[in-house]
Amino acid sequence: MSADLNLHGRRVLVAGARATGLAVLDLLGEQGAHVTMLDTKFADGGVDPDLLARGVATVGPDAFVVDGVTAAPADIDLIVVSPGFRPDDGLLVAAAAAGIPVWGDVELAWHVDRAGLYGAPRTWLVITGTNGKTTTTSMVEAIVEASGRSVLACGNIGLTVVDALRATPRADVLAVEMSSFQLHWAPSVRPDAGVVLNVAEDHLDWHGSFDAYAEAKQRALLGETAVVGLDDAVASTLPVGQSSRRVGFTLSVPHEGELGVADGVLVDRAFGPGTRSLIAADRIRPAGPSGLLDALAAAAVTRAIGVDGDAVERGLTAFSPAAHRGQTVARIGGTVFVDDSKATNPHAAQAAVSGYDRVVLIAGGLLKGAAVDELIARNAHRFAGVVAIGTDRRIILDAIARHAPEVPAVTVFTGDDGSVKTQRTGDDISAVTPTGASSADAVMAQAVSAAWQLAEADQAGSGRGVDAVLLAPAAASLDMFASYGARGDSFAAASTALADSAAGR
Repeated sequence: MSADLNLHGRRVLVAGARATGLAVLDLLGEQGAHVTMLDTKFADGGVDPDLLARGVATVGPDAFVVDGVTAAPADIDLIVVSPGFRPDDGLLVAAAAAGIPVWGDVELAWHVDRAGLYGAPRTWLVITGTNGKTTTTSMVEAIVEASGRSVLACGNIGLTVVDALRATPRADVLAVEMSSFQLHWAPSVRPDAGVVLNVAEDHLDWHGSFDAYAEAKQRALLGETAVVGLDDAVASTLPVGQSSRRVGFTLSVPHEGELGVADGVLVDRAFGPGTRSLIAADRIRPAGPSGLLDALAAAAVTRAIGVDGDAVERGLTAFSPAAHRGQTVARIGGTVFVDDSKATNPHAAQAAVSGYDRVVLIAGGLLKGAAVDELIARNAHRFAGVVAIGTDRRIILDAIARHAPEVPAVTVFTGDDGSVKTQRTGDDISAVTPTGASSADAVMAQAVSAAWQLAEADQAGSGRGVDAVLLAPAAASLDMFASYGARGDSFAAASTALADSAAGR
């Protein structure tokens, strides 16, 4: 289908009037399609007035916005949906019944690229997983850049894939981070190399079941090289394409056809003869198991397209993780304060905690039905203390009472009178609320202060040092903060203030 794709004169409905939809509008306009735009109440988050105005200006008087469309508009050849539209959306169910193709924006980009509408087809590297997608995608971009080839990170990471196709200067390699939503709406994509890092419960309300969620992730493995995380119980069992080469990565010593870690060095036994040393494990950032796994995955997909080992080393050496993904923001003595606010589910929090021998964890927010029992039970021996915040803080405290009653636990919250309160069974925890702080920032400041007091008490009582005060919430942020980034910024500000105060004692 892609080789003879011709969008000129085709009647295309673009569903979704936000950034992705507008990028699609621009591409379709360049290709001469007749475009109509809509946004329904099913689109996640509604319509941004500024983006909507731009969309109306782009498509002219044919643009329309409808709340709750449940019938396929007449005379439409194709519908291109933004990722937030669920499969059971009334419009899309009606379109399927009418035989109208429904493509996601990445599916559109794939067909456009394969047809050569913006030059020769690109090399596609697809990265997905419940956690670690953005870090791995950024590592892939850094490695390919180090090899001297032109590359753009795009997809779920920020820049849309359709914009990446139209960008100048041209990128010959696309490092495409794909969410499960995007993969669901992109059944034709066959990347040169694709990786599934891990699969844990997430977005089940959208997909309807865990099996459907895992099936969407598995679509990244239908291309030439399929890379899977061997240490993940689900990713390691996903089927790959019939003609795909399967490559695994692991924190253990790798077998033939795998990448792994041997004697403190990341090594490759999949590409080329023998064993190729890539980079010392202690040079990988972010540190810890999750950072190593992301680096191994990035090495695998780039080695699959012929990037040499020296470029892998250069790219990973130069790489720095994005904010809120295991970023050290302050230090007091031998204890670092680490912002992993992007750990918005228990699986991600587990990866963050496992990087430390002794840690005080700040967790909580909106758990969205996710259980934290395994997180608490598996890491009881690591916890010098836990500080619970946010709407679902009681769920965390209850899990500690069941699985790790020996771990000191504190909760910080805003009381009915607006004041910030800190509670702990047994001795008191004192903390100072900064003047003029918002209630969320005040809670975070007290949480950081309480966490440090737990760290000091543990060190005094055991003689062991506490490696980190770690913000890895295992939960979404929107009960208290505008975003996980705002939550991380609040943690960083409180940690910096505490460290400055400690230095001035």
